[in-house]
Amino acid sequence: MASSYSTTLGIELMVTGEKSGQWGTITNTNLQLIEQGISGYLSKSIAGGAQTTALTITDGTLASSDARNFVIELTGTITGNQIVTVPDGIEKSYIFYNNTTGAFTVQVKTASGTGPTFATTDKGYKLVYSDGTDLSDVPLGVPGGSDTQVQFNDGGSFGGSSNLTWDDTNLTIGSAQGDLRLTDDDQSHYVALQAGAMSANATFTLPTADGSADQALITDGSGNLSFTTISGGADWQAVITADPANAVSGQGYFADTSGGAFTITLPTAASRGDFISVVDYAGTFDTNNLTIGRNGHNIQGTAADLTVGTERAGFTLVYADATQGWLLQNN
Repeated sequence: MASSYSTTLGIELMVTGEKSGQWGTITNTNLQLIEQGISGYLSKSIAGGAQTTALTITDGTLASSDARNFVIELTGTITGNQIVTVPDGIEKSYIFYNNTTGAFTVQVKTASGTGPTFATTDKGYKLVYSDGTDLSDVPLGVPGGSDTQVQFNDGGSFGGSSNLTWDDTNLTIGSAQGDLRLTDDDQSHYVALQAGAMSANATFTLPTADGSADQALITDGSGNLSFTTISGGADWQAVITADPANAVSGQGYFADTSGGAFTITLPTAASRGDFISVVDYAGTFDTNNLTIGRNGHNIQGTAADLTVGTERAGFTLVYADATQGWLLQNN
């Protein structure tokens, strides 16, 4: 009885009494065929116009065994849609690498059945298996989208969107006024944060610790947020007996000059509506004057510091603009 050959790898199946003196050579060839089927690599050019390229298996022969290899790299410049086939009846797995150039599809399939298709721009990998009738695609988990795009489940495959990106520093939601949504305990409702129509970028830096009860967040005009007490007027500070560095907008100061005159310096930066309030704590402004240092701003429209010499004076300075600067508002 003559030898037969396995359908999948073309291995020669010898029968007792046949191939006398050839068993060693045939066995070695068979082992090489098995090795090729498990880990073999083939680079196959499919260059040219629309065509079908048939990968074949030659029984009992290691050479020209295209469809026996496990990894098959498809190369060449293609100028039309391509079809690559493996023989019917094969039951094995393949990795196909579409390394062609040219914006055309490449389908891999059995000769008489079906199989998956590389899209025109898909120059990647497909893990497929043949059940003897068709080739079926096994997702490899290759990321979708482009560089920096966050991956998500897109119909059973990886997907990416240019509207959601991570560049190793910043997470960006880039759709038109896209929301950052935080859901409630049963996920039936959410709180959304959304940017308005802006003419420039804005960055807000959160406080490093929580504030006290009933305090509100305020900004310093440079995006740095802090907690402060809002009580319908100034946030009154403890009594001061010397210049508190620079005054802070929205704060009130009990100034005690009984130990000597000193200066309260206005904030370096100011916006319309900023204010500070001052009260003569000890009734000594007439003896030891309090000076309001202008810190580069006008006061009452004049580029000069303000000297206060009225006993028990109480007043508020409100910032208007660069021309008038800080204006007096009597308490």
